[in-house]
Amino acid sequence: MFNRMGMPNGEMALLTSMLYLPWVIKPVWSSLVDVVSTKRWWVIAMQIIISLSFILVALTIPSKTYALIVILFWITAFASATHDIAADGLYMLALSESEQSIYVGVRSTFYRLASIFGQGVLVVIAGKLETMTESVPKAWSYTLLATALIFSVVTIWHLFNLPHPEKKEERQTVSRIIKGVRQSISTFFRKPGVPVAVTFMLLYRLPEALLVKMLNPFLLATAEDGGLGLSTAQVGTVYGTAGTIALLAGGILGGMAVSKWGLKKCLWPMALSLAVPSLAFIGLSIFQSESIWVTSVFICLDQFGYGFGFTAYMLYMIYFSRGEFKTSHYSLCTAFMALSMMLPGLVAGYLQELLGYTGFFILVGLCCLVTVGVTFLLNIDEDYGKK
Repeated sequence: MFNRMGMPNGEMALLTSMLYLPWVIKPVWSSLVDVVSTKRWWVIAMQIIISLSFILVALTIPSKTYALIVILFWITAFASATHDIAADGLYMLALSESEQSIYVGVRSTFYRLASIFGQGVLVVIAGKLETMTESVPKAWSYTLLATALIFSVVTIWHLFNLPHPEKKEERQTVSRIIKGVRQSISTFFRKPGVPVAVTFMLLYRLPEALLVKMLNPFLLATAEDGGLGLSTAQVGTVYGTAGTIALLAGGILGGMAVSKWGLKKCLWPMALSLAVPSLAFIGLSIFQSESIWVTSVFICLDQFGYGFGFTAYMLYMIYFSRGEFKTSHYSLCTAFMALSMMLPGLVAGYLQELLGYTGFFILVGLCCLVTVGVTFLLNIDEDYGKK
């Protein structure tokens, strides 16, 4: 949206990367959810905030008041991160262990459908509206307004239909929460191998963290500007839909592979599958293929490889989090995971503006060596992850 509205790549990547911040500080932020009111209250409250934010963004887009739009997206991001915490808690409180097992497949399925809808369907709709209205701001305003309407309807439905497990919910004091946070952080950084673990979590995805910020601008940019000249609707179909399906397929296959052979044996194939496909964009930027099929194949290969390789990252975080404070330690790992995407994203746009698309993709290719280097550092139990 920002790219189509004329925002420079450097500014666009910087502002959108800052939206990762709520997930970086979520381990501290989550303490409030345990102290104030109930999980159900937090879920509903955050959904109301997100609904209102989307409405306000939709109304603000035509004016191109970027500062206000970014502030509203920041509010949405904080509400979304808080909603994650509360929704997970509500899920565990409202359902028995057997019910949690039954519905875990439903949760993951709808998460995947949401990814396709958000990154694919909505972008295709915006692209179609761009053509119909001949106005990029209007098209995205209508799209976000439709999103707000959908989310508001779901929020109202939840208001009346979410369960009330308040009696099962144990309230904690502020002092206990603060003590618990301090203890979890101190024990995390005293774990054996923490320097290697943090280095791996921050740098394993470096090529993809840079690439993901400039992929849409590259697909949308004209040939004169070094891009492929796709329309918004084509990007929604190729990257948002086909690419997302390939990403999810890679993740599913990665889980099956680890289940059969264990994480240690799968580690190198996964690291290479995450890093190597990104090299294809060097060729795409040099030859600037006009075939949408060629572009689709390379994007799907990159996204499939990323999904397959990301499995190793997720499982390593679970592996490193084992022990007495596994829940809070895993939360800290996810904070580093968000930071690993936020920090490269802050500079990705400025690097592209400095180097051009081809030079930028060559830099991404060189960063693949970083992925290989940090993978060398790991030492994982032979049978970890096997079914």
